[in-house]
Amino acid sequence: MQRETAMSSPWHYRFALMLLQRSGGMLLALAGCLLLAGISYRFLLDARLDAERLTNSHRLDFYTSSLESALAKHEPLPVILGLERTLGEFLGAPQDGRLREAANRYLETVQRQTGIAAAYLINPAGDTLASSNWATPQSFVGQNYAFRPYFSAALNGDTGRFYGVGVTTGEPGYFIAAPLRKAGATIGVVAVKVSLNAIESAMTQSGERLLLADRYGVVFLAARPEWRYRTLAPLAAPVAAELRSTRQYADHSLAPLSPSRVLEILGQAITVRLALPNEGIQEYVAQSRPAGRLGWQLLMLSDMQATRRAAAGEAAAIGFAAAFAAALAVYLRLQRRRRAERLAAEIELEARIAERTSELLLANTTLEQKVGELKQAEDILRETRNDAVQAGKLAVLGQMAAGITHELNQPLAALTTLSDNAVKLLARGESGEVNENLAQISELASRMGRIVGELKSFARKTPAALQAVSVAAAIEQALFLVESVRHDRRLRIELQLPPTDLKVRADPVRLEQVLVNLLRNGLDAMAEGVGDKRLIVSCHSSGKQVVIDISDFGPGIPAEILPHLFEPFYTTKPAGEGLGLGLAISRAIVEGCGGEISAHNTAEGGACFSVRLPAA
Repeated sequence: MQRETAMSSPWHYRFALMLLQRSGGMLLALAGCLLLAGISYRFLLDARLDAERLTNSHRLDFYTSSLESALAKHEPLPVILGLERTLGEFLGAPQDGRLREAANRYLETVQRQTGIAAAYLINPAGDTLASSNWATPQSFVGQNYAFRPYFSAALNGDTGRFYGVGVTTGEPGYFIAAPLRKAGATIGVVAVKVSLNAIESAMTQSGERLLLADRYGVVFLAARPEWRYRTLAPLAAPVAAELRSTRQYADHSLAPLSPSRVLEILGQAITVRLALPNEGIQEYVAQSRPAGRLGWQLLMLSDMQATRRAAAGEAAAIGFAAAFAAALAVYLRLQRRRRAERLAAEIELEARIAERTSELLLANTTLEQKVGELKQAEDILRETRNDAVQAGKLAVLGQMAAGITHELNQPLAALTTLSDNAVKLLARGESGEVNENLAQISELASRMGRIVGELKSFARKTPAALQAVSVAAAIEQALFLVESVRHDRRLRIELQLPPTDLKVRADPVRLEQVLVNLLRNGLDAMAEGVGDKRLIVSCHSSGKQVVIDISDFGPGIPAEILPHLFEPFYTTKPAGEGLGLGLAISRAIVEGCGGEISAHNTAEGGACFSVRLPAA
């Protein structure tokens, strides 16, 4: 035992060492694939972010130019309105009812034709004297807007610009104001309010995450309404106080979207975490562009998680591809090793292939000739099949000759005796007995005629004509033809037929030939037996087929004979008693009718032949 262990230990050591080497190589390859996937992820993420930044930059340029174009379109409108003499005259005489109506009508006409939200005239004290909405419940007339930055700027001689929520209507808008001068002095202010709803609608329809924030980071336009009046960072106290004093955003709470100072780094594409309403806290790539003249910033946000997922998917694909390449390299290495091991065998195999190739080339030269001969043989076989069937019938007739002779000798002897008696009786004038003899002679003649007729019908060579054939009638005709053999051998034939007459699709004469062959085989099998000398003929329906079973109580079929039973010229009978064609012909007839024939040994020791034919 010790010697055996000592001899086997080196083998175990080598096997363990090989496993460690292969495991180490696999782990090293796996680590390499993971490292490659990590590097690819970083590279792909940067590449996707760069591409996204470039695309978003172009989109921001487009949105910014569209916004500034919409704002600049109404920029000169207050100055143009100030050129109307009626407004200057009304500022000089604010109590004049005629001038007040003219100013209101004029501003109303301008508002309707330009599509702005409102146009109104303010005196130096900040009170609104005339307005385009003078006839509505939300009229600006009588309202004081001295606290608005745009009024202060216009009163000081500059163009005033401001975005905020209207204190009268509650509707947000972009306000533009210009001074109205007379003799070099500012006597009032002309202001217009422009709705930016169309711009916000365009932001919503774009499908982008777009936000427009003022210089303090307050979002006042957004692609989604719930993002409005939020801040990009917490507002400083002075800024909050200023917004309250100007009432720029009315009573909105201005809750922050992020705790960090996002605005301080908005000049570049950055990654920020924002808590957008209905989206939760997420990471976004934020890019911005300055817009307008009030320090606004147009922001575009891209979902960072989607970008990370896409980069991770591509990196995983690269990692899997690397793993597949490594596995393929290992596989190719193993293949090369196996190929080297099989090299000697392949050389020998090639020699054998060359030898076989030459033999095949030689065989191919005669292939066409053999194919032609095969076709010719098939034609001959098709032409001679019916002849073989006919020959089989004649062989069966020859085997039945002795029995038929005995069957005819009896009536012939009876005919001779009856005719002699009739002559004697006629001479004695016994006409009554003569009539009885003549009647018996007629009956015997009819019997002989039926025997000869059945033999002629059985022996007639006719082409196969498939039709509906009564199974009971075919069995009855076959029994009639083997009756003499059965009688001579003192055997019994027992019929087990169903009450309903079954019909099959077959040729009636050829079906009788098959049944005669099988009945003769069964009678021959029991000829030398001493036991139960019964031949059972049964019939039953099986789906779309009808099965005819012929069972004997003979010695059965030996196992070595059973596979060759239906081969032509294969017989177990002594020489001179059979050619071995009966079962082969029977099989050809049954298969020609679309059926099949088989044989097996029964539990009682005898043999059973089953004929399956299509039901008619």
